[in-house]
Amino acid sequence: MANAPKPTTVKKESSSSASNVFATFVIPICIVIGFCVWRFVFGEGTNFIDGDREKLPLPGNYLGTAYKGGPIVAILVGLLLVVIVFSIERLIVIGKASGKTSLDNFIRKVQGLLSAGNIEAAKAECDKQQGSVANVIKSGLKKYSEVEADTNMDVEQSIVAIQKDVEEATALEMPMLEQNLTVIATLVSIGTLVGLLGTVTGMIRAFAGLANSGAPDQSALAVGISEALINTATGILVSTVAIIMYNVLTSKIDKLTYAIDEAGFSIVQTYASSHK
Repeated sequence: MANAPKPTTVKKESSSSASNVFATFVIPICIVIGFCVWRFVFGEGTNFIDGDREKLPLPGNYLGTAYKGGPIVAILVGLLLVVIVFSIERLIVIGKASGKTSLDNFIRKVQGLLSAGNIEAAKAECDKQQGSVANVIKSGLKKYSEVEADTNMDVEQSIVAIQKDVEEATALEMPMLEQNLTVIATLVSIGTLVGLLGTVTGMIRAFAGLANSGAPDQSALAVGISEALINTATGILVSTVAIIMYNVLTSKIDKLTYAIDEAGFSIVQTYASSHK
């Protein structure tokens, strides 16, 4: 029995390694795709006067205008793709962690079975539900059965043992849910900073146009200002999407954590009330 948790630990470590590999490959791939979008979609000749990307964009053509934002736009597009890909990946993982059916209904069923003292049926319900929440609850239910069969433990010791088991199971499951959230959180700041870098380089080009001898180069001035504003807008977009998705994902994880805490409390209360 003492060796039982080891396969679970190996499974979580394997999941963590897979997540790290995923992040390692996805980020550079998204940056490359972002560059391709900037070069071949935004920079398509039909977006510019006379089909020449070296000239000004056609009036009202936003793709051509975005291209004039310069290579930093390509990086920002790549970062936006990173946010989207990681958000989708986290939503899938969190969805699987919730289980096959409604989490609220599952918790109510388990609580009802616990109130009826039907521990085995509650375990069976966890097997049907699957997911991280069900795994934690099932672990607590197994410990419930173990301490109930152990005549050497008093009620207080048994309650502590159940609580500890639920906490340990939660500690194994939660890191899997929170993986890659740091990437999204980091992009909240990185998106703004990269956009700011593009703004600065654009303003440098704008002032360089003004510094030309004789009449200012209106084309260079327009391109510089365009680059500055496009990078600012794109950077804000990346940061906005990142912070929205980060908050959405953390709220979903908080909901799972609350469900685990609620079920764990029910297990402990059931044991305490039935062993007074």
